[in-house]
Amino acid sequence: MNAIAADSAAQGRHWLSFRIGTQLYAAPLDEVSEVIRDGDLTPVPGAAPDLLGVRHLRGRIVPVMDGRRRLGLPALPAADPATARVVMLAQAGQRVGLRVDAVGELLCSDGIEIAPPPPGRASRNDDPVSGVLAWQGGFVALLDVRRLCRADDGSGHVA
Repeated sequence: MNAIAADSAAQGRHWLSFRIGTQLYAAPLDEVSEVIRDGDLTPVPGAAPDLLGVRHLRGRIVPVMDGRRRLGLPALPAADPATARVVMLAQAGQRVGLRVDAVGELLCSDGIEIAPPPPGRASRNDDPVSGVLAWQGGFVALLDVRRLCRADDGSGHVA
C-alpha cells in the first residue's frame, strides 16, 4: 500500500486512545481485540527489555509489552494500579498485550487531517508512531500495530 492509500485508509478510521505517561496514543479500533485489567505475568528469561512477560488469556499464552519501554518513555512515575490496563492487540493472527497507564475514549479521524510523525521519529525503522492527530487542544500519536508488535509483514520481514 502506498503512502497516499495508507493516509486515506487512516482517514475516517476509529481509534482507541490510551495514556502512557503524559502522552496520548491511539491504536486502530479494528486491531484492538479487548481491554483487560493488569494482572500477574510470568517473566520470560532472555526476552526483549520491553516484554514484561506472558499471561494466560482464555487458554492462550499472550505476550505483554511495557508500553513505556516500547515507546521509549521514562519508566517513572509508575502507573496507578487502579487505572492501568492491558490493551490486547490483534496482528497477523497473533495477540499481543500492551500495558498502558489508562484507557481513554474512542476517536474518529473522519475529517481530521493526520500529520506525519515528528521529525526524527520517522527515521527509526522500528518506530510504531505512524502519524499525529490534533485532538482537544493537544495531539494523539497514532500507532502502527504491526510495527508496535514487531510482527512479520507476510514477506518474512519483521517491522
